[in-house]
Amino acid sequence: MHVAVLLHEAVDALAIRDDGIYVDGTFGRGGHSRAVLARLGAAGRLIALDRDPQAIAAGRAIDDPRFTLVHAPFSELAEVLDRLGVGGVDGVLLDLGVSSPQFDDAARGMSFRFDAPLDMRMDNSRGQTAAQWLTEASVAQITGVLREYGEERFAHAIAKAIAAARTRGVVATTGQLAEIVEQAVRTREPGQHPATRSFQALRIFINQEIEELTRVLPVCVERLHAGGRLVVISFHSLEDRVVKRFMRDEARPPQLPARLPVRAAELPPPRLALVGRALRPDPDEVAANPRARSAVMRVAERQGRLAA
Repeated sequence: MHVAVLLHEAVDALAIRDDGIYVDGTFGRGGHSRAVLARLGAAGRLIALDRDPQAIAAGRAIDDPRFTLVHAPFSELAEVLDRLGVGGVDGVLLDLGVSSPQFDDAARGMSFRFDAPLDMRMDNSRGQTAAQWLTEASVAQITGVLREYGEERFAHAIAKAIAAARTRGVVATTGQLAEIVEQAVRTREPGQHPATRSFQALRIFINQEIEELTRVLPVCVERLHAGGRLVVISFHSLEDRVVKRFMRDEARPPQLPARLPVRAAELPPPRLALVGRALRPDPDEVAANPRARSAVMRVAERQGRLAA
């Protein structure tokens, strides 16, 4: 079962209008979507996306004429809206990272808690698995992925250990990878499995999670009506860093060349205004759902007219 993190806070942050059009870019198991639908009026509309076929199957249980569910990554938001004949929207919610069903299903290969095929794809109907990539990748490529996406200080040692293991056969399961990493990592933070950072890095890379996020954020701003809200929940520092910098930069006036004779009042206004501070789950939510402990929610509001 997937428990939506910061459920009420995220839906509150959208400032939903009865007749508004909203986007849930990460349907998951529909926790946020159902809460949005509960606040929409009869003329409202919710468009949800998810790249996971299992999430799409679960979403068919929602029988509501105001609701449209599309099998697509959120980086394709502009194309989805165009196909549906939607120009602008009144709010976008992105709940990043892995859903509990993906993480807890051994067959998805996301976790070292199970010995299962090393898949890691959020959309397991297409693309390259982690096992396939590890079969072909060089030591330098593996090192780069572990450093960039896992901030793993033993990245080179782990990459060499994986390459050595390949000479004895394919690294095909989560159990094999976890054992290789455990033997290569000399020390680790108390309470953290030695393979935690490596699994995170490979999952992020295989699913191009940072690239997908970087692509969709400008689209969200371009498609938001004036007063529309962008709400993003992230679960690790790499994601949150991207969101924080993007919102900060979009909330500043455009940077013009130095010495250009333009008054401050003549500058075009920034496209976003930050709404409140970063919000984290309270202790009660973390106690009820430990996976919420790293969540950070950031909110921004579109300024001016729709930039379409």
